Amino acid sequence: MISIIDITKTFNKGDVNQVAALSKVNLEVHDGDFITIIGSNGAGKSTFLNAIAGTFSLDSGQIILDGDDVVNWAEYKRASLIGRVFQDPLLGTCAGATIEQNLAMANKRGKVRGLGLGVKNRDREFFREKLAVLKLGLEDRLKSHTGLLSGGQRQALTMLMATMVRPRLLLLDEHTAALDPKTGGMILDLTAEIVQSLGLTTLMVTHNMNQAISMGNRLIMFHRGEIVLDISGKEKANLKVNDLLLRFSELRGEEGVSDRMLLC
Repeated sequence: MISIIDITKTFNKGDVNQVAALSKVNLEVHDGDFITIIGSNGAGKSTFLNAIAGTFSLDSGQIILDGDDVVNWAEYKRASLIGRVFQDPLLGTCAGATIEQNLAMANKRGKVRGLGLGVKNRDREFFREKLAVLKLGLEDRLKSHTGLLSGGQRQALTMLMATMVRPRLLLLDEHTAALDPKTGGMILDLTAEIVQSLGLTTLMVTHNMNQAISMGNRLIMFHRGEIVLDISGKEKANLKVNDLLLRFSELRGEEGVSDRMLLC
């Protein structure tokens, strides 16, 4: 279980640009939960994931992961337990390194590293097996530089890298938003397959309401730095896009609903 307890973050404190990004957020995440996260722009969704990952320090609160309060752990230390896939496909891989070099780095996450060959023959066979699952032909391109791949190929590779060493928690921050619909659909299918096969505990931010409803076992909504909705089970199974639009309208009042909230 992962416990998020009263985490609070204010940016530009004391400045005219002060923003209360997270306000005493509490969330209990059970093992195997696949939680989709929605909310308007600036509601705190990505900030919430970044807080868990350790991108910045919090004003207050606790993040209990595997029994340890990791709130004061550095980002690199948390990375041994957390896998991440970002919105920008370019952020998850090193463009100047080859596919096998990227995979070798991912395969060392959380492990003691020493001097020696970066990629061994037995590693290559392992990498080929993993890449073959993607059905993108990358298993035959181990020596290719990652910068030569398309956005979809790099995002698929990032998904593989983020889960190669089974993470305690997988964070997905709008990881299909920058892709065309067909490629995005492929990445979502891959996501569902990996999460289910490994039984991963997952938090996925999305602006796509159909994705939020159809994927995972639980849905939460952020508004002005707070969780205002947390549904699961039959309630989530019976949820419709119009239900969420109505909820957004109620929360935002005269602001209306952002176009990005609407599903094409």
